[in-house]
Amino acid sequence: MAGEHRPPRLQAPAGAPRPEAPVPGPPLRQGGRPPEQPGPADGGAARAGRRGGGLRRPEHRPARRLAAAAGRSPRGGLRDAVRPSHGTLLAVALSIAAAGCAGKADRRLRVGVSAPTQREERWVRDVEKLREEARARGVDLRLQISDNDAARQLAQCENLLAQEVDVLILAPHDAAAAGVVVDRAHAFGVPVIAYDRLVTNADVDLYVSFDNVKVGELQGEFLAARVPKGRYVILSGAPTDNNAKLFKDGAMKHIRPLIERGDVTVVLEQPVKDWQPAEAMKLTEDALTASGQRVDAVLAPNDGTAGGVIQALSLAGLAGKVPVTGQDAELSAAKRVLDGTQSMTVYKDTRALATAAIAAAEVFARGGRPETNGAVPNGRIDVPAILLPSVVVTRENAVEVLAGSGYLSREDLLGGAR
Repeated sequence: MAGEHRPPRLQAPAGAPRPEAPVPGPPLRQGGRPPEQPGPADGGAARAGRRGGGLRRPEHRPARRLAAAAGRSPRGGLRDAVRPSHGTLLAVALSIAAAGCAGKADRRLRVGVSAPTQREERWVRDVEKLREEARARGVDLRLQISDNDAARQLAQCENLLAQEVDVLILAPHDAAAAGVVVDRAHAFGVPVIAYDRLVTNADVDLYVSFDNVKVGELQGEFLAARVPKGRYVILSGAPTDNNAKLFKDGAMKHIRPLIERGDVTVVLEQPVKDWQPAEAMKLTEDALTASGQRVDAVLAPNDGTAGGVIQALSLAGLAGKVPVTGQDAELSAAKRVLDGTQSMTVYKDTRALATAAIAAAEVFARGGRPETNGAVPNGRIDVPAILLPSVVVTRENAVEVLAGSGYLSREDLLGGAR
């Protein structure tokens, strides 16, 4: 009411620590504490969604705790006749800050990982390596698999944020939709590492991947050299995955000039939904039917889709006669390369990718910035990037490259081709 004296707003003196500031020394980055503990699976995020507005910003809880401890209701009213002095309020604020920092400092680094699928050999290997690297470094890894569902991935990431992860490693199913995940994470003070797949139109903190345009160039260069004239089937990856665009852009640097000269005719050019082998098989069957079984080369964007393509070619009696590309150096694909039904794959050492991601998470959590060797535009910013090398694998060098590096065992490679 008018004339009522209210305590002055809390102003910490210059140099005094603030409630959500990082701890001195090698602290964990402060991510803020959400208002509720998560339930099993996606329950915490689902409950928040039913309340409206999703997860609350983390500053709400410290404000309520400060008000309650100082004898005030969160709305500003007095709970009793005692009005705390400025000194009392400051002491309460500093004690809350110290307690919060101690809680974070006493636990292990907590990293959330959101992966798109476990239906592809490549992503199974990635998850295994991330877990292994986290164990070796004493990191508490919290994992969610979205099963190629953008809405589920958002809910799962909200759940990870509710678990107070310090850093989020995100391999998006949908590059555009995942921008919301980045915004939510930043509202909690949590940095986001885009893992292998870039998040578009968002302020991503770091991109850890391979030079994906270069990967596509390796595929296109190989195919153009092997089949400089003929009828091509051009498949690209999932439209929701920004990497699919990068791979195709790289490949077409070598294939497009052949098309423009009239040396190459495109029988079919289509994306493969969710990178599904069955979809790649169907598209190849359609191309074979439309061309009267006359296909001379297939640009398959990865090893999974290459497997579907080769199934269709096999049914037509053309397996091993039509060059087919791939990438990821999956064991099944490496065996097909040795058997001659798949012409090449691209070896990308995902062990190094997982190591780089966890190491970068440690740097972020301590308030630093990881060293980078590039930047990749995502439509909003040039995202600082750690880009790893890739190698073409053919029948001639498969054992040397894959077994020699320890990525696959010699016994597995030579135990029978598929």
